[in-house]
Amino acid sequence: MHFKARAGKKLADVKLQAALKKLQDNFVKGRAERVAELDNFDAIREAGAAIRERALANLDLYLEEFERKATARGAVVHWAETAEEANRIVCDLAANYNVRKVAKSKSMVSEECALNDALEAAGIEVMETDLGEYILQLAREPPSHIVAPVVHKSKDEVSDLFEEKHRKPRKTGIAQLTREARETLRPHFLSADMGISGANFIVAETGSTLIVTNEGNGRMVTTLPRVHVAITGIEKVVATLEDVTTLLRLLPRHGTGQIVTNYMSVTTGVRGEGELDGPERFHVILVDAGRTKLIGSALQPMLRCIRCGACMNHCPVYQSIGGHAYGWVYPGPMGSVLTPMYVGLENALDLPNAATLCNQCGVVCPVKIPLPELMRKLRERQFEQGLKPWPERLGLILWGWAAQRPRVYAMLAGIGARVLARVGGGEKLIHNLPFGGGWTGGRDLPAPEGKTFREQYTAKKQ
Repeated sequence: MHFKARAGKKLADVKLQAALKKLQDNFVKGRAERVAELDNFDAIREAGAAIRERALANLDLYLEEFERKATARGAVVHWAETAEEANRIVCDLAANYNVRKVAKSKSMVSEECALNDALEAAGIEVMETDLGEYILQLAREPPSHIVAPVVHKSKDEVSDLFEEKHRKPRKTGIAQLTREARETLRPHFLSADMGISGANFIVAETGSTLIVTNEGNGRMVTTLPRVHVAITGIEKVVATLEDVTTLLRLLPRHGTGQIVTNYMSVTTGVRGEGELDGPERFHVILVDAGRTKLIGSALQPMLRCIRCGACMNHCPVYQSIGGHAYGWVYPGPMGSVLTPMYVGLENALDLPNAATLCNQCGVVCPVKIPLPELMRKLRERQFEQGLKPWPERLGLILWGWAAQRPRVYAMLAGIGARVLARVGGGEKLIHNLPFGGGWTGGRDLPAPEGKTFREQYTAKKQ
C-alpha cells in the first residue's frame, strides 16, 4: 500500500490540508448537532448494532430469502465469489443486452472490483453520474472518501478541471458548476442502455435493493435505462424494511450530518404492467470478495459497517492525510481493517498501525464496531505471522519478558527515565529519540522528569 511514503507527501500538500478542513466544518459538527437532537440516541445505536449483528448471524438464511423474493418479482440474482467473477457477470450481461453505454451511480463495491476498467476493456462507455465520482472520472483519480469522494479537491481545482474537459468558459460559482455538470450528464442518462448502482441495504422480506443519495442521479440510473444492475456486498442484507428504517435514522446523521438524505430509492423487481418507469430487466449481483472469511472470526463485527464514513471524519490520522494515502478503496479506520482482510494482510502491513487507537472511530460508529480492538487483533496476527520487522518483534519479545517480571520492569523503567531525562538536557526536550526516530523526526518529545510515575507517586504520598 506504500502508506508511509504516501502519508509523508500528503502531510506536505498545502492544498490538501486546506481541503480536509471541510471534514470538521461540515461532517463532524453536523453529526454532533444531529445526534444531540435525539433523546434516545444510545438506544437507537444499540438497536442498529443488534440489527446488523442479527443479519450476520443469519446471513445464509436472509440471503436465500432475498433471492427467493427478488426472483419472484422478476429480478435475476447472481452470486460472485470474487471481484473478477462480478466483473465477468456484468460484462456478460452487457454483451447479452447489446449495451453500448453504462450510467453508474456511486458504488464502493464496483470500486473494489475495478468494474469501470473491465467495462472499458470490453469496449463499453461508462459514465459516473454522482457529481463527486464524475469529477474524479474526469481527473482519472480514485475516491478519497466513501461518502464525499472528492473532498480532497478545492472548488478552484474543479473549475480548472471542468474548463479543461468541457472546453467551456471557466465558472467559479457552485451553482454554475453543478449546472454545467447536470447539462453534460443529462444526455447520458437518456442514452444509457444499462444503469449500474450499488445498494446501501438489501431487504430479505421484500427482495428489494435500497440506495440513499443526495442527488437525483441514483433514481435516474435505476429507472431510466432498460437494464438495471445492482452490485453489492453480501453483508448488506437486513431482514425487514422496519430494520432499514432504524438504520436510516443513523446513516445520514453520521454520514453527512443530515436528518434524512434527499432521496431514498427502493427497487423491487422489474417494471410492472401499467408502470411508467423502472427497468425492463433487473439483475442483482451479490459479491463475496473476502467477506465470508470474516464470518465467525474475531473480525466479524467489521461487517456491521453501514458505510457512513464517520470513523474517517473523526480520525486524527485521516484528517491529516486524506484517503489516497491508504492506497485502496476504503480509507481511515474502516479501511485499516477491511483492506488487510480483503487484499491480504501481507499486502497492507502499515494499515493496522495507521491509527493512534484514540477510539474516536469507535465512539462515533453508529453500529458500535470496536475498530481499535480490531486493529489490535490485526497487529497481533502480523506479529504471529512474522510480518513485523525483526527489530520490532525482538523489542516486543523483550518488553513482554520484562513486563511479566515486575521488579525487572521497574528497574529498567527507572533506568530509562533517567537516561531520557539526561538526553532532554536543560530544554527538557528530546530532539532525537534513540531507536525511535519516527517519533522525533517531525517533532520534539517532552523528556521525563528523571523518575518513573511510581517513584513520583510514592514520594508525593510521603
